Amino acid sequence: MRALSPWACDPARSRGRLHSEERTALRGPRDEYQRDRDRVIHSIPFRRLRHKTQVFIAPDGDHFRVRLTHSLEVAQIGRTIARALGLNEDLTEALCLAHDIGHPPFGHAGEDALKAATAHVGGFDHNAHTLRVLMRVEKPYPRFDGLNLTWETLEGLAKHNGPVEQPSWAMAEANAAFPLELGSWPSLEAQVASVADDIAYDNHDIDDGLRAGLLSREQILAVPLVARGWRAAQERYPDISERRLLSELVRSQIGLMVNDLIAETRRRIRDTGVQTVEDVRAAGQALVGFSHAMRAEERELKRFMYRELYHHGRQLEAARIAATIVGGLFAAYADDPARLPEGWRETLPPDQPDRSRHIADFIAGMTDRYAIASYREIVGALELPEGF
Repeated sequence: MRALSPWACDPARSRGRLHSEERTALRGPRDEYQRDRDRVIHSIPFRRLRHKTQVFIAPDGDHFRVRLTHSLEVAQIGRTIARALGLNEDLTEALCLAHDIGHPPFGHAGEDALKAATAHVGGFDHNAHTLRVLMRVEKPYPRFDGLNLTWETLEGLAKHNGPVEQPSWAMAEANAAFPLELGSWPSLEAQVASVADDIAYDNHDIDDGLRAGLLSREQILAVPLVARGWRAAQERYPDISERRLLSELVRSQIGLMVNDLIAETRRRIRDTGVQTVEDVRAAGQALVGFSHAMRAEERELKRFMYRELYHHGRQLEAARIAATIVGGLFAAYADDPARLPEGWRETLPPDQPDRSRHIADFIAGMTDRYAIASYREIVGALELPEGF
């Protein structure tokens, strides 16, 4: 077994699970964080990520990324960083794989629509919904609701973007059930998962945007970080095709970001004198992050991607349609809950706000394709542009 740094999360010192469990040899020789990772992988919500939007809604092309493939790519990057820093790779992987489980269909467009539909009962937030799914909505075990993940995994999912100063109702509910110290910083494993997510979509969305024809080579080369990487790739491989050069660019840029992150994180750990996991949580700042120079370039890349890809006219039209579908489904189920599938109908709470939140739970679990089919069946005809 690879030795852990003193500031890494040790499964032997986990704060445990909300519900006690009897250990049995039937479950195999796994530690607590390995069990968490495996529970996520074997869960239905994780499998549904296969048909949930990453950038392109219900994509027809087999080569475009979806939430599932994105989560796998985040996990690969996260494990690489965790190993270099002596952190717990299994906890890091569990966090990377589970971080998007709370996303509704149609990505952020679907989230905005569900947030608007549930504004009267406190709204919707995909990060908090991840906790809700993993702690109560999913029910694969006989003695308790949820996956009964360890405190460290739930803490990391709640706070991977930093302390939660104003928790949503769903986050507050999860915290009341299993206090997660929302005001402190999370483990280094959780911080790694957060930045690995950024590294993955910063680079892979360039690839998908070019494949879809929404970005051009000329556009991406207007970003200094990308232009520098492109020139370096051309110098190394002057005779290869543009398509293969793009793949080299993406790989090299990920490597550049990962190496910068590792070096900067080591510097921060050294300079702050962190010695334990408790020191990490009490540090008062993120310890995992890019250098100042790389952070500035990464932010510039993000601004470009929002301007040229995420807010592209075709994407905005897709978001409009997604809002119609999600909003229409919520209104239809709220108007006549008999439209819900039997299992969801039988467990529908009688009173608000739980009633509307239950309906939102059902919609949030839908894949893009299931949501489209359900809308057509329950609400009516739906005109979709080509390629939707």
